[in-house]
This record gives sequence, C-alpha cells and structure tokens, in this order.
Amino acid sequence: MLAADLVFACALVVMIGCNLYLAPRVPHARIAMQWGFDGKPTWDAPKRIALWGMVVFMLAVRLIIWTATTFTPDKVHGAELGLVLASVIITASHIFIVLQAIRRA
Repeated sequence: MLAADLVFACALVVMIGCNLYLAPRVPHARIAMQWGFDGKPTWDAPKRIALWGMVVFMLAVRLIIWTATTFTPDKVHGAELGLVLASVIITASHIFIVLQAIRRA
C-alpha cells in the first residue's frame, strides 16, 4: 500500500496547507458544509471544526482502513483503491468547501 499511502500523505499535506493558508481569508465564524438542490446551505459548522475536523475525519478513515486490513485481511478487497479515492475525494471536497466559504464573504 505504499502508493496509496503516498497519495494519502500528499492529500493530508494539501489539506493542512489549505487550512493554514486559506483559514485567515474566511471572514465568517461559521462555514457552510452542505448545500441543498436550491444552492442554499443546509447546515454549517464552526470555522475551526469545519477546517480541522475534515483532517481528523481523513485520519479516522485511514485508521479504519488500516484496522480492517490488519485484523481481517481476508475480508478486505481493494483497500488501496479505496484509500486513494477517499483521499482525493475528501481533499477535493474540503478545498471546495473552504473556497465557497471565502467567496461567500
């Protein structure tokens, strides 16, 4: 899983860099986390939780994948692909959410 771990590490660095660089540019104390079909936010979270909670969520996903592959390897299929896809999707959605928070100003 070396290639998948490299993608995961790069995605984590991008998310942390995004948080450190873009967080000061978010003017509001709350960030919209999900939008409805009408384009309006359906719920929001405090800025700190919205930014750093996604990093924690990504680490939790990695921990779950590691636990599954370590303790029940015969029941896990496609862990590398799952880790790569999760890393890319979570990072892309995080960047989208932060950029939307900056544009909402």
